Amino acid sequence: MSVLPEVRDQSDSYSLLHLIQGAVITQAISVAAKLGIADVLADGPLPVEDIAARVGSDPKATHRLLRALAGHGVFAVRGDGRYEHTPMSGKLRQDAPDSMRGFALLMNHPTLWEEWGHLFSTVETGEANLPKLRGMGALDFFHANPDYARVFFQAFGELSASETDPILAAYDFSQFGTVVDVIAGRGNLLAGILKQAPDVKGVLYDSEVATVDSPALFEAAGVADRLTIEHGGYLDKLPTGGDAYVFKHIIHDFSEADAVTALRNAREAIAPGGKLLVIEYVVPENNEKHLGHTIDLWLMLMLGAQERTLAEYTELFAQAGFKLTRAVPTSAPISVIEGIPV
Repeated sequence: MSVLPEVRDQSDSYSLLHLIQGAVITQAISVAAKLGIADVLADGPLPVEDIAARVGSDPKATHRLLRALAGHGVFAVRGDGRYEHTPMSGKLRQDAPDSMRGFALLMNHPTLWEEWGHLFSTVETGEANLPKLRGMGALDFFHANPDYARVFFQAFGELSASETDPILAAYDFSQFGTVVDVIAGRGNLLAGILKQAPDVKGVLYDSEVATVDSPALFEAAGVADRLTIEHGGYLDKLPTGGDAYVFKHIIHDFSEADAVTALRNAREAIAPGGKLLVIEYVVPENNEKHLGHTIDLWLMLMLGAQERTLAEYTELFAQAGFKLTRAVPTSAPISVIEGIPV
């Protein structure tokens, strides 16, 4: 009589294995995005042979790619064998609202993969590794590698744009007379604020290069008559007299000293009774899963910067002459962190 071996509970091992193989899923999503599979499925389900013909790929390999992704909710197969969109795969379409196609393409870029291969050094030393790897800082590297910079900034631009509606739904900007958006790029958020609050005036503050397309953006939004554009750098003195100073995904790029300098500049410029609005990920204290944790690793690797907890923002605000009054959550993973001058 044979004796069956004792069966061990291996569920934890296989759960860990799924996480370890996450890089494989990342690559698979990136390949689907690069081929444009989501775009050819925009009009409805298709057999895999038709999908492959339209995107120029091998049918059998395409079937295996889609089969793997469907197991993660990215694309789905119908009973007749045709593939169709799921809510997630629809966000890989180039024209989708809140598209994540750009981010999928970034995550497949060999330059990015090379950088993440040096995370060990950053964790070991506590120092950003990109400057050592490239021999220059992140911004200088982007200037020297415009093709990679285009992919990188398109990805993060799409992510940032997906946050505009949640911010406008969560926070009422109509309480202000003038909103100054600091290092705001083209000004998508500010355009949204001015559309939401028709009595508010806006000041877009960034470098001349960053704002070259801004006039057309504000003209298209129908708010150009309530906006001025002023030029300057990250740590320069700010336009004075604003009732709200907005820093969206800016403070998390700075060292502690530079973050304090930037916020003190706002403290010097702000009108009496004004408010500081820092829009960032607020890292939860209890280590629950949150997008801010992975972005924090990215900042650590590239810039030696960080995401912060609410307690850390409270301290940062205090150093700059502000009292943190509340953090308003949004339906996106970011919050509007509000402060008043003291």
